[in-house]
Amino acid sequence: MSAGTEPPADPRPRDVAPARSDRSPWNWLLLVAVVVPLLVPLYNRVEPTLFGWPFFYWVQLAFVPLGVLATFLAHRATRRRPTAGRTARGR
Repeated sequence: MSAGTEPPADPRPRDVAPARSDRSPWNWLLLVAVVVPLLVPLYNRVEPTLFGWPFFYWVQLAFVPLGVLATFLAHRATRRRPTAGRTARGR
């Protein structure tokens, strides 16, 4: 470069977030949280009971917090990190 000339401008915009990739292995955790409750023959029985509730019912209720936990873990593991220029209000 000669004196007095500027380097070429970067054609990439600075304010655009990088393209998101949903190919994280953590997303398989979401599939488990959806598919396992659909496999009814795995838990279609009465014993063992818990506080008088048949296994069929209490295991379905246990799937709810497990699904929430799986969703939370997948979200935390795959979310984009905030960039240096973003403020707390801009998130």
